[in-house]
Amino acid sequence: MAFGRELKRRLQAVLWPALFLAVSGYFGWNATQGDRGLRAYVQRQELLKQVEAAQADALAERDMWERRVMGLRASHLDADTLDERSRAMLNLADPTDVVVPYPQKDRLF
Repeated sequence: MAFGRELKRRLQAVLWPALFLAVSGYFGWNATQGDRGLRAYVQRQELLKQVEAAQADALAERDMWERRVMGLRASHLDADTLDERSRAMLNLADPTDVVVPYPQKDRLF
């Protein structure tokens, strides 16, 4: 009988600290490895950098297109841009023209 009481007393003495350590371990692991932990935060920061770089590229491309389209607007018709587009559409060139190819990024088609 004394053995049973001693065992019960020791289990009660160990139960609460063990439970506290288990809960602390669970929350500690989730703070570093979980879906909203430190690792996920680093991954989200890297993804944010990639998205910001893609956005900067898209804005640069949009600005390039806006400059090209601005030269063809009726309110501000740029003769050089109009001449360039008409020659490109008709696939013609003047024999005295110097043809400078655009880099792959700036090509129209």
